[in-house]
Amino acid sequence: MLLIRRPNKTPAVLRDGCVATIGVYDGLHAGHRLILGRVLDAARDRGLPALVFSFEPTPQEYFSVTTPPARLMRFREKFRALQAFGIDVFYCPRFERSLSSLAPDEFVGQLLTQTLNVKHLVVGDDFRFARNREGTINDLILAGERYGFTVEEVASVELDGERLSSTRIRSALLAGDLDKAGRMLGSPYRMSGRVVPGQRLGHTLGFPTANLKLNRKLSPLAGIFAVRVLGLGNMPLDAVASLGTRPTVNGVEPILEVHIFEFSADIYGKYIDVEFVSKLRDEEKFLDLDSMREQMHVDAAQARQILACV
Repeated sequence: MLLIRRPNKTPAVLRDGCVATIGVYDGLHAGHRLILGRVLDAARDRGLPALVFSFEPTPQEYFSVTTPPARLMRFREKFRALQAFGIDVFYCPRFERSLSSLAPDEFVGQLLTQTLNVKHLVVGDDFRFARNREGTINDLILAGERYGFTVEEVASVELDGERLSSTRIRSALLAGDLDKAGRMLGSPYRMSGRVVPGQRLGHTLGFPTANLKLNRKLSPLAGIFAVRVLGLGNMPLDAVASLGTRPTVNGVEPILEVHIFEFSADIYGKYIDVEFVSKLRDEEKFLDLDSMREQMHVDAAQARQILACV
């Protein structure tokens, strides 16, 4: 998949046009996958590349610096997911104030037509765009008639009688309802990252951990979890994980710490996926390290029991 961040002109791969969709695409839930599937089908029918247009940072993060929505996927995770889905081009410019001031017709003319040469656009039925989210699907259809592209509207996907959305998934994760989040995503929720050195406190306590920085302004979940680790062999590895700030040792920055059972290899620098299976409890501050170690034994035993049954 080709990544385009800031082209000066229409990239060569798009000179004949493309089939595109626009959106944040955080989490790639069932509704997202329905739209992406239509993009791929339309692209193959027309012999054109399939393109996803998104922004980095997201508009929500840009305008809500102190309280942005928690990311389900960081940038690299989104790139990998779109690539695995079969998307040909990921157009992801940096979101800036100049973009936020574009009127709907300017957005279409400058970005969709001049830069991306869109021939067919697929969007969800709740899609809004441009300055103050003024642009509607009807605006796109009228612009398409003027600029020479067609527009396809895809109906929302519902689950349990409610529209499926990234916001609902965040709410389920925050509540610790991993089963519900997994049903909306189509698979268990995952985080990924490169294993980095830590303070080796877990090793001192008899629970060595693989530490992953979140690379998010805000995490969608926190606590102690039964998890599985992928990327260290042919089979997932059972583990227990802590995601939080480590209040017992006065931590500040959130980090994901994963203790893999019966595992001792040096994996610093390795890129791994952590699949969240079940939440065990909330993070808490203990009176001392001995109390924390005692609870870690309880957490590990509970995680083993849960993972043995799923």
